[in-house]
Amino acid sequence: MEFPSERASIYKVSRTIKRKENTLYNALRSIYEDSIFVGEISQLWPELPLLANLRCGLWYFPEFHSNCYFKSTDGHTNNLSFSTSRLNLHVALLAGQRGGCMIVDSTRKGKRFPDSMSKTIPIWTCVLNRAISNHRARLDGHGTLKNESNTSGELTSNIEQDSSGWDCSLHLPLWVSETEKAMIDARLEGWTKEFEASGADIASISLSLRKALRPLWISQKTVIWLNEVPEYDSWDFTPVILLSASSSSSVFQKLTTSEFSWKYIAGAGDDEESWARGLSPNLFWKNAYDLISSGPDLCNQKVANIVEKDRVYRAQRGENAPQVSVRPSKCLVSTSQFPAGEPFDVDIPSVAGDEKSSDNYAISWLGSTNIAVGRTPPCLIRHYIAATDMPPADSIIYCHKESLSMSMHAGACLHLPIVDSKFDRFSLLRNLPSALDFAKTNLRKGNTLLVCCSNGEDISICVCLAILTSLYTDTGHFDDGNSFSETCITKLELRKRLVFICKFAVNARPSRGNLKQVFNYLSRGTVPSLS
Repeated sequence: MEFPSERASIYKVSRTIKRKENTLYNALRSIYEDSIFVGEISQLWPELPLLANLRCGLWYFPEFHSNCYFKSTDGHTNNLSFSTSRLNLHVALLAGQRGGCMIVDSTRKGKRFPDSMSKTIPIWTCVLNRAISNHRARLDGHGTLKNESNTSGELTSNIEQDSSGWDCSLHLPLWVSETEKAMIDARLEGWTKEFEASGADIASISLSLRKALRPLWISQKTVIWLNEVPEYDSWDFTPVILLSASSSSSVFQKLTTSEFSWKYIAGAGDDEESWARGLSPNLFWKNAYDLISSGPDLCNQKVANIVEKDRVYRAQRGENAPQVSVRPSKCLVSTSQFPAGEPFDVDIPSVAGDEKSSDNYAISWLGSTNIAVGRTPPCLIRHYIAATDMPPADSIIYCHKESLSMSMHAGACLHLPIVDSKFDRFSLLRNLPSALDFAKTNLRKGNTLLVCCSNGEDISICVCLAILTSLYTDTGHFDDGNSFSETCITKLELRKRLVFICKFAVNARPSRGNLKQVFNYLSRGTVPSLS
């Protein structure tokens, strides 16, 4: 393959290398290794509660006391802000009750701390300290501090003792520039007024905190002398220890065990939609040893099995358990509003005959539409119809020239003898009405539908395209064809839905002839005369 230029060649090669290195196993293994560091630091102050900063921090330890939500974007340069919609007051109350707390997060390669820890949380602690100081000053001014209702004598004495030395200054890490510090300082008073006007229960936080909040920063580069670790209650402030789990060094990028090698990814827990394939932190830690010991080659399939098993379990218990959808491995430009996702392979039971491995029977669920598309051989369809095993869907449209030649459960399976357009120009066109009637009947009942053919690339894709276009809205919701009856179908509308299908069924290669048949049928509303 020739590239248009040397620059393009280098770019494509680097992108390819990056994709290969940022694998699911590398991400999970990196998270697992970083969690060891988190565990070591948490044991230095075991009395302090461990909190995960959502969502990235939730991956880095098996069990947290609670979580919080401090966004890095609130600490970005030229976008500095204090969010009154994410006050995280429970963090301040918990720190006051327990004498401090630890917050876990991570960041990408090249940084020791995310901006949520460098600026967002330091701004938050300073604003809260100032608001508490103002609250206590108002109580002192009105002479009501000692007589405040429902306030114990011990808490009152603590407030009186600490009010005079209450620290309201801004504490930032050394790597934040003086210019940026001055910008933050200039806006603190305004943020404090916004916080006080938000209706937050400042009185409860004031009663909970004996000493002002103050952030401390710990990363994998931090040097800690184990024989000189101070007691958390010996400090003259309430510590909010900010623990950055990931390593910022490139020394450990390539690692090898006795069994296999893997690449370390800093901040691997970030942007989980792009790599986790439906795996949640909770599911990961329930199966961590099995996943880590499986190695790079088996990791993806193990994750798929774990995610699907959990989905089925929750569905059986009546919980909300939609079909898992994740980003496709290749970027496709889409003008559709359908939810994004990628193929999901299901385990296929072994059956008599000369069937191949389950990888040859892969199906792809199309988001939350209750429709799947894929390749399934005749022997497997017979196996399902005979009810000797659980089928992958409640109903099946089987597009193949070979007849099943056996009895079927009523409404469970529809055989359409569709052949390639090279052999019969109107084969698909003749069978689309039956396919749409069958699909409408089953989808009305809330049944799932599998549309399959011999290769899962052409005929089944075109049948799915006709179903999605005629029975679903442009946002991917089943509406029994109401929106279709009010819409004049164009090639652009058809293309939107085809792009959506291709996001899930990455092997889709519909032929021009079959696509033309679908467009002709949908644009006319009836099958044209073939005489």
